[in-house]
Amino acid sequence: MKKYAGVDYHDWKTDEEARAAAKEKHVEVPADATKGTVLAEFFDAFVEDNLIQPTFIYEYPVENSPLAKKKPDDPAFTERFEYFINGTEYGNAFSELNDPIDQRERFETQVAKKRSEEPGCRAEVDYDYVTALEYGMPPTGGLGFGVDRLVMLLTDSASIRDVLLFPTMKPMD
Repeated sequence: MKKYAGVDYHDWKTDEEARAAAKEKHVEVPADATKGTVLAEFFDAFVEDNLIQPTFIYEYPVENSPLAKKKPDDPAFTERFEYFINGTEYGNAFSELNDPIDQRERFETQVAKKRSEEPGCRAEVDYDYVTALEYGMPPTGGLGFGVDRLVMLLTDSASIRDVLLFPTMKPMD
């Protein structure tokens, strides 16, 4: 972020300072954007396209990782990483959040935000999932790997549609 955007998340003491930095760098963010949201927007605007060599980006903001466990030593970030090659995300991994109280709060915040941004939105909190967490979930994690994107890289294909394995998903010509 420092290299490509010229900003440092840790210099922002408040959400207002983060939004001011976004305005200064001409990055559009919502009027109520948090530091984490601004950080994610800076990443999209300045960093992602520059990640040509295989690169792991870790410690994503909580606001952008609703199912990931918070880092114990820095609860503004999560135990999550994504890896990039040639300016493209190839995978995502994180430690699953298994705290039902934290998960309920994140879901409720997410739904309230969506409803405020989209009048008539019928988004709902997944209380069944929260209830399942209350019964207990062991520490778990997951890794999503974009095989289709890897095939794109290996075959020098410009479009993911060129490498889809299932022809029914390809456009009809």
